[in-house]
Amino acid sequence: MNDVFAHIAANQERYVKRLQALLQQPSVAAQNLGIQETAAHVVGLLEALGAQVQLIPTAGQPVVVGVIKGKTDKTLSFYNHYDVQPAEPLELWESDPWGGAIRDGRLYARGAADNKGDLVARINAVESYLAVHEALPCTLKFIVEGEEEVGSPHLEAFAEHHADLIHADGCIWEFGSKDLQNRPLVTLGLKGICYVELRLSCARSDLHSSWAAVVPNAAWRLTWALSTLKDPDERVRIAGFYDEVERPNAEDLEALEALGFDERGHKEQFGIENYVNALSDTPLLEKLYFEPTCTLCGFDSGYTGEGAKTVSPHEARAKLDFRLVPDQDPGRVVELLRKHLDLHGFVDVELSVLAAERAGRTPLDAPLGRVVMDTAKDIYDVSPVLVPIAPGSGPIYALCQRFGIPGVSTGCAYSGSQVHAPNENIRLKDFERGTQHIAAIVERFAQT
Repeated sequence: MNDVFAHIAANQERYVKRLQALLQQPSVAAQNLGIQETAAHVVGLLEALGAQVQLIPTAGQPVVVGVIKGKTDKTLSFYNHYDVQPAEPLELWESDPWGGAIRDGRLYARGAADNKGDLVARINAVESYLAVHEALPCTLKFIVEGEEEVGSPHLEAFAEHHADLIHADGCIWEFGSKDLQNRPLVTLGLKGICYVELRLSCARSDLHSSWAAVVPNAAWRLTWALSTLKDPDERVRIAGFYDEVERPNAEDLEALEALGFDERGHKEQFGIENYVNALSDTPLLEKLYFEPTCTLCGFDSGYTGEGAKTVSPHEARAKLDFRLVPDQDPGRVVELLRKHLDLHGFVDVELSVLAAERAGRTPLDAPLGRVVMDTAKDIYDVSPVLVPIAPGSGPIYALCQRFGIPGVSTGCAYSGSQVHAPNENIRLKDFERGTQHIAAIVERFAQT
C-alpha cells in the first residue's frame, strides 16, 4: 500500500481543494438550501472516478448511487450524506461557515466533519488506489443521501425499492472520530431515534395575564404534561417503554471496559461537575451506550424577549427525542407516548412525529470490524477503540441490518471537531490519514 499512500500524500493539496469546493456549496436539508446543486456536485465527483452513477429521486431529496466494478463481485459500500446542519448561529463562527478556511492545520466549514470530509476522503482514496493499480480489488458502491440531518425520512422507502443497489457484503458507515486520547474510534452501530413535537392550544390568542386566574395557560399545561414523562432519577415513566430493552451481556461489558472512557476529560469538555445521578465507571457507560433516552430538546411559548410583558400564552410546543436501543420500535414508542398522555389527562396535547429510525448494530466479532480495526492500527500507529454502539442515531438499520449487511463506522473527525456547532472543523492530518485508512480497508476487505 505504500505506493497508494505516496499518491495520497503527493495529491493532498489538490484533495483538500476538492473538499473545500464541496464545502463552499451550502446544502442544508432543513432549509432546502443548495440541495439539488450539491447532489449534482457529488454526481460529478463520482463520475470523475469512473463510477456508473444514478441520481435517484425520492419523495424528498435525491439519493446519489455510484458503482465501480472491481476484480471480483465482492462488494463494499460507503454510506454518506451530502446534506449538513444549518450554520446558525452565524455570529459565533470565526470565519465564513461556507468558506472552507484553513487555520493552524485545521479546515473550518459546516460539513467539514459531518459529513463532507469523510465523503471526499473516500473518493480520494479510490482515486489514489486506481491511479496505482489497474483496478479495484473488489466492487465498491457509494450511497449518498441528502436528508440525513433531518432524519432520513425517505431513505427507508428508497431502500425498499432499490434493494439491488444496496446489496453489499459490508458497509463503511458515514462517520468516525478520535477520542480525547486521540485514539481512532471504530463503531459497530447506532441507536435509533423517535423525534416528536408536542403542541397545545388553550385559547384563540395570548391573553393579558390577569386572565390566568381563570383561563388555562398553555405553557403551564404543557409543562405539567412533560413532567409526567421522566423522573428526576432519569427513569422514563411511559408504561412499556423499557419492555424491549436488554441489559448488555458479558461481551458488551468487556467492550465497555476496553473503551478507556475519559470521564474527567469529558466533564471538562462539557463544563459540568457531574454526570446525571453522579454516575461513573461501568454504570455510566451502560447508560450512555445501552439505555434509551427521553430528551427535551426545546420548549417554546409566550414572551421571552427583553423586559416584561405580562401575558398568558395561548399556545405552547415542545420537541422531544427518544434515543432507542436495538429491538425498540419507534412506532411503538409513539403509541406508548400517546397512550401515556391520554391516561394522564392530556388528550388535548397534539403529537407529531418528525423522525423515526430503528437502532442497528453489527456483532462485536464481525470480520468487517476486525478489518477496520487492524487497518486503523496500521495507519495511526495506536490501538483503535472498538465502540459497540454509538449513542447517536442514523439510518443504519434501513441500509444495513435490515438486509443482513454489517456496518462499521470510521472517519476523519476528532474530539474537537465541533460537529453540529459553530466552527466545525477537521485536522488536515486526520483527513490525509483517513484517506489512507479507506484505501487500506478496501484492499484488506477484498482479501477476507
